[in-house]
Amino acid sequence: MFTGIVEEAGRVIDLQLSEKGARFIVECQTVHEGIRVGDSLANNGCCLTVVGIEQNRLSFDLLEETRRKTNLQTLRSGSLINLERSVASDGRMGGHFVSGHVDDTGTVTRWEPSGSDWVLEVEVPPGYEKYLVPKGSIAVDGISLTVGPVTGRRFTNWIIPHTRAVTALQQRRAGDLVNLEFDLLAKYAEKILASQRG
Repeated sequence: MFTGIVEEAGRVIDLQLSEKGARFIVECQTVHEGIRVGDSLANNGCCLTVVGIEQNRLSFDLLEETRRKTNLQTLRSGSLINLERSVASDGRMGGHFVSGHVDDTGTVTRWEPSGSDWVLEVEVPPGYEKYLVPKGSIAVDGISLTVGPVTGRRFTNWIIPHTRAVTALQQRRAGDLVNLEFDLLAKYAEKILASQRG
């Protein structure tokens, strides 16, 4: 379980593709501290298992299915990737409950400065707009955000300079894919209500 409070943007330094999937190595500054092989780490909001550690470099295996369904398919050497260790039971619970199970990818339709802040607009795939609630929670590339105005399948967020500076958002452009995880509580409520109607 994660909170969506990104700890740092690591840098992909190696990516090896094969027919079965991929292995990539991320260089980080702090999240390697206390990490062991087998631990879970959110990479752009996608929960992956650490399979290797060499000083401040962490290795991950990526199944083809995961590559296909997330924006990890666009990783290149030099890509920044949002990293978050799983929440400690004695830690603060900022953000919101994030499982690390990406629902789908959305498309950045607007990403531009607005005064000292930035405006991020994302279009979600058909069928997911029901989870877009103004002032509700959403994880975008593993970042816990509050949904702003919603128009159809598009939602807007205002991003403070700090969030842009310390996350992979600094590399995003209009047209890029972002990983989306919709609010877990909304999905449970939907299932419960559907079972009561059925």
